[in-house]
Amino acid sequence: MRIRDILDEQHATLSFEFFPPKSDIGFWDLYRTIEALKPLEPSYISVTYGAGGSTRSKTVDLVQRIKNDIKIESMAHITCVGASKKEIAEVLDEFKANGMENVLALRGDPPQGQEKFVATEGGFAYADELVSFLRERYDFCVGAACYPEKHPEAPDAATDLDNLKRKVDAGVDFLITQLFFNNDDFFAFRDRVAAAGIDVPIIAGIMPVQSVKQVKRFTQMCGAGIPKDLLRKIEAVEDDPEAVRHVGSYHATEQCNALIENGVAGIHFYTLNKSTATRAIFQQIKHQLHVSS
Repeated sequence: MRIRDILDEQHATLSFEFFPPKSDIGFWDLYRTIEALKPLEPSYISVTYGAGGSTRSKTVDLVQRIKNDIKIESMAHITCVGASKKEIAEVLDEFKANGMENVLALRGDPPQGQEKFVATEGGFAYADELVSFLRERYDFCVGAACYPEKHPEAPDAATDLDNLKRKVDAGVDFLITQLFFNNDDFFAFRDRVAAAGIDVPIIAGIMPVQSVKQVKRFTQMCGAGIPKDLLRKIEAVEDDPEAVRHVGSYHATEQCNALIENGVAGIHFYTLNKSTATRAIFQQIKHQLHVSS
């Protein structure tokens, strides 16, 4: 089922994101983890795509198994990194042949050790070019990324919004945000997006804090801010991993409840392949959705 149709049907979608491990043992461990999520009835599950196609075969295998064997709708990521148009078309043909209906089109981050993104010869330089290519040749439901606090490479918020509009106008069906910890940033961004004439659903990307060091590294990479109050709380218990996870889960749960109360189209959990925290939050949010609907 296409995610745009799921968004039309559900009050707020709830979904998970995983990345395919490189080893076969890790792959099947993750498969069983995802299979165990079936009773929760997530709206869909997305699977990332390694830089330069490093997890190509496992991404294809995992998304089709999630959809066809586990019977949960799935979405495959596709990036511009390290691939020509021909190579990207081969991956998309494989997705299509395996019954995939949903694709998240991303430019992708520069490969490790490379400071700036450089387009591969014969490839794409920007996500809007990839979206246009998808629309010209395929019938996938297409999602794309957005940044409530501005893309780290954009010179300012206005330029970032112009770039987002260009991408959406190329044929995007819905957007998923980069992780954020302050809902005010999301609501302000949603207002700016609407004022710019962008009217596709915006799904909120949420990542519960798992460790202080990890969240600082992630926010530095993606340009997201950590609210001072949250930072103070997790730093106060930094030497107690379980306490950090508890604080992070509580904050994420409060975030999700407020987002749903304020009409968010959906919530997408960045699991980092650790589903325990997101599973617990998901169950609480799902209960709240049933109560309010």
